[in-house]
Amino acid sequence: MLTSWKVETMTPTDGITGERAHLLETLATHRNFLRFTVRDLTDSQAVQRPTASELCLGGLIKHVAGTERAWMNFVLGEPDALGGGADSTVDDREKEFGMLPGETLAGLLAQYCEVAGNTDRLVATLPDLDSSRPLPEAPWFEPGARWSVRRVLLHVIAETAQHAGHADIIRESLDGSKTMG
Repeated sequence: MLTSWKVETMTPTDGITGERAHLLETLATHRNFLRFTVRDLTDSQAVQRPTASELCLGGLIKHVAGTERAWMNFVLGEPDALGGGADSTVDDREKEFGMLPGETLAGLLAQYCEVAGNTDRLVATLPDLDSSRPLPEAPWFEPGARWSVRRVLLHVIAETAQHAGHADIIRESLDGSKTMG
């Protein structure tokens, strides 16, 4: 059972100022809302789906960590960082949003913490938030579009905040606990 939800590496790196500090502080706030939502849960609770949705709390942690990792790999120029293209299957998506046998909430949270620390260090050291990369071809991206590092960070913040809200609803349905209300 997780009893400590806030970890130091889930906050921005010391010494960052200006826009980078604001972006990382906002991301850290939403990361911590998400982590707070799963406080004091067992693995069997984290895998439950108490709403009409197929989402579970452990799966949301896993998805948000994987999404943040993929976008930061995109920023670093890895060509297949965003994956999920034509070769992606429904089974792949189910694995991304669920807890698989052998996965634990503590393990997923540790992975998320590692991803967060890597993101914070990357943002602290990138020379320019305006540098951009072409998005992969996908029906949900405008053809030929490019995203800057700044745009990627804003997207990761939005994804994290959205899923923190999903998690809050799931947690309240699970045991009545409220994170943000």
